[in-house]
Amino acid sequence: MDRALLLVALVGIVLMGCGTATVAPSATLAPATPTPAPLATGSAPATGAAPSPVTPALLPEERLPDGAGEFTTDFSRHTVPYDEILSGGPPKDGIPAIDTPQFVSVAEADAWLAPQEPVVLVALGEDVRAYPLQVLMWHEIVNDTVGEQPVAVTFCPLCNTAIAFDRRVGEQVLDFGTTGRLRYSNLIMYDRQTESWWQQATGEAIAGTFAGSRLSFVPATIIAWEEFLTIYPEGRVLSRETGFSRNYGRNPYAGYDDVNRPPFLYDGPTTPDILPATARVLTVELAGEAVAYPYEVLSVARAVNDTVGNEPIVVLWQAGTASALDADSVAGGRDVGTAAAYHRVLDGQRLTFAFDGERLRDQETGSSWDVLGRAVDGPLGGAHLDPVVAVNHFWFSWAAFRPDTRIYR
Repeated sequence: MDRALLLVALVGIVLMGCGTATVAPSATLAPATPTPAPLATGSAPATGAAPSPVTPALLPEERLPDGAGEFTTDFSRHTVPYDEILSGGPPKDGIPAIDTPQFVSVAEADAWLAPQEPVVLVALGEDVRAYPLQVLMWHEIVNDTVGEQPVAVTFCPLCNTAIAFDRRVGEQVLDFGTTGRLRYSNLIMYDRQTESWWQQATGEAIAGTFAGSRLSFVPATIIAWEEFLTIYPEGRVLSRETGFSRNYGRNPYAGYDDVNRPPFLYDGPTTPDILPATARVLTVELAGEAVAYPYEVLSVARAVNDTVGNEPIVVLWQAGTASALDADSVAGGRDVGTAAAYHRVLDGQRLTFAFDGERLRDQETGSSWDVLGRAVDGPLGGAHLDPVVAVNHFWFSWAAFRPDTRIYR
């Protein structure tokens, strides 16, 4: 299917559903606009630690984005050129967010989730939840409260980005919907309180009252359903009873993550050909340093010890998780595995991890670990590593927003 036919097919499907190498700066890497400020990543923010609104560096007046009449947004405030924003096909809220999510038990969800099927894990305190990609695929945003913290769990299929945010800015709790617009193929959300527009990949408000503000990231990991139900038998799972009629379980973007296929609706900076445009990477940004870990490398190493922003971290990989964007069904995708990142200093001791052919172990104590950063046996049995906010991206998506990225080799 050529690009034009793919465009028609995907837009039609969505509308129906809606009823160690360093990338040196160069001409090919320069973004069309000034590089955004570093992403506000790190451990989950403490309750009450939400960011406050900021005054943006406003750009010169220019034409409004297409469909601006659907919104009450203050479009005089914006931090990106409006000509970078494209229509994704559906109108405002054409892809409906889930505002009153319902949850079911692990036992109930096991009747309709396959073992290898990808779900987004969000855990805050004792509150542990799974958000199946087969549901997020059709809604892209879930406004929820986890562990008494207002959270938005989001997924942009075109960039393969599953990201959770704290929904608070200053004293205000926001809830989000879809604008139907894209920038660099990435979902642009809006908050219903001020109708400011927010870039999902960066958590930055790019237009409206909150322009220049950033949401705090909450750790969220894509893992296999079997892993979730085994480790969190008392966890809760987002129900398919959403109040909408959708073909949950079907993938409307079949074949999209083929590394030989160009990104859909991408109109942005030239993607560095160091990696294929749709190569999967796990991305980490700490203290201004951005690093991308290719899945192709992780699947061989299984454990990568690195330092990012002077912080010792480990990136772990485990087989057994299907790609949501490969086959006609979400569960039927090829095995791309799970990747997650953690701080590797535990109780003052810096650990070094390696895969011994059977288990992930730390070299200091010989304890064995799982991909969720838990010591499952050995002297450290029962210990947990603190998560680092790490986001799955297609390479083109991450490179567009962070052209200064170091690629782990």
